[in-house]
Amino acid sequence: MASLTEIAAQIRRDIIRMVYLAQSGHPGGSLGCTEFFTALYFQVMKHNPDFTMSGKDEDIFILSNGHISPVYYSTLARAGYFPLKELYTFRKINSRLQGHPTTHEHLPGVRISTGSLGQGMSVAIGAALGKKLSGDKRWVFSLHGDGELEEGQCWEAILFAAHHKVDNLIATVDWNGQQIDGPTSEVAGLGNLVEKFHVFGWETLELKDGNNLQLVIDTLEKAKTLTGKGKPVAILMHTVMGKGVDFMENNHEWHGTAPNEEQFKRAMAQLPETSLGDF
Repeated sequence: MASLTEIAAQIRRDIIRMVYLAQSGHPGGSLGCTEFFTALYFQVMKHNPDFTMSGKDEDIFILSNGHISPVYYSTLARAGYFPLKELYTFRKINSRLQGHPTTHEHLPGVRISTGSLGQGMSVAIGAALGKKLSGDKRWVFSLHGDGELEEGQCWEAILFAAHHKVDNLIATVDWNGQQIDGPTSEVAGLGNLVEKFHVFGWETLELKDGNNLQLVIDTLEKAKTLTGKGKPVAILMHTVMGKGVDFMENNHEWHGTAPNEEQFKRAMAQLPETSLGDF
């Protein structure tokens, strides 16, 4: 099996190729969350590519910031949920790989249509409560954007989860400081998210380098040890938007912009080829 670092490197190449071929999509956040997805699907979660919607006796993942679908689709394909060649169809008419993940297309690995920002926390809480009610001891993991936390529904859900002791939920925030209109600090500053989740009644962990694969794995594993104690768990994960491509890094303009041919070649030249091969 390929190493985790090689898988992450290949996922980055997939992201750039998918967005370039479609001339549409969101490369910035996808590149920034590559280590998180690699850790989750290839090390931390118990999951089965022989997919069922119920997720009984396995871990469930909810992607709230659904616009970073390129990293999600590449991860699912590389983990065996569907053929790699299907990545060619990203954002094409009648493709199962729409811009935001949807359930209508019956894509293995996707349990909920996401991308309407602010809703994923509520969905993840519902899934976690469902597991508790059915006696299923596995976890629910979720991912959210930091700009997404400007949505009021997030904070209603965060309050609800603490009040109802949803302690089988591990929610991670991609804290890259960027959103489509600019830096989050300029659009609507979020302040100290670690302290905010803490005072809302969550166990909170701050991950200083969400692009360090081993640190991501270690933090997710630590988060699991904090579950089952009456509180939901939040990981506030600092990442670099556009990580791995120098002209995309820390630049909100690459939130939802596809590279042209020259930019595509520059980007791919910076991302090492792997034994896994491009799709």
